[in-house]
Amino acid sequence: MRTVIAGGHGRIALRLARLLADRGDRPAGIIRRPEQAGDLVAAGAEPLTLDLEAATAPALARLLDGADAVVFAAGAGPGSGAARKLTVDRDAAVLLADAAQLAGVRRYLIVSAMGADARARYPADEVFETYLRAKGAADDAVRARTALDWTVLRPGRLTDGPGTGLVRLAPSVSRGAVDRQDVAAVLAGLLHEPGTAGRTLELVSGDATVAEAVAAAARHA
Repeated sequence: MRTVIAGGHGRIALRLARLLADRGDRPAGIIRRPEQAGDLVAAGAEPLTLDLEAATAPALARLLDGADAVVFAAGAGPGSGAARKLTVDRDAAVLLADAAQLAGVRRYLIVSAMGADARARYPADEVFETYLRAKGAADDAVRARTALDWTVLRPGRLTDGPGTGLVRLAPSVSRGAVDRQDVAAVLAGLLHEPGTAGRTLELVSGDATVAEAVAAAARHA
């Protein structure tokens, strides 16, 4: 299975690439800076260089040729300001959806966030409010594309560690944290579970194995 990951140098993306490569899949990651390529190669992924903030859908579609699935794991990142929440977290996700349709790639996974809503209100932090709105608008745009077998994954607060392998995955869960390694493992599971297409799922640490959680999400679709 060939999976192209947008935001290929991100902390979730590199973990996902390693998991996919280890199970014999063929991951590729889209990066903006050529000097990031070595980290993708070390993770077992093919580096594809393209600036998602400047690219057109046809140009991106050419990189998706032969792909079975795409994963949007890009993000403007902390300290980036409100403007890039829109150009990366929203617009680049929509661009990937457009490109996937042009390339005939149906499976689309998007890493969103708990609380994402195109109408989110967070007066205490304008940038964070813009982030939630951008993520929510991206989710809405992807879900509106009937040509895609989409899954929206909304993790809770992200942490960096080895992962526990135990999660809670459902349309609605109590707020909590989840390790990026476990997010990557859930994404890897979702890619091979077509029964989760058309689902918006929240994710935090829990007491079910990743395999159990993904299977349960598919059963309750």
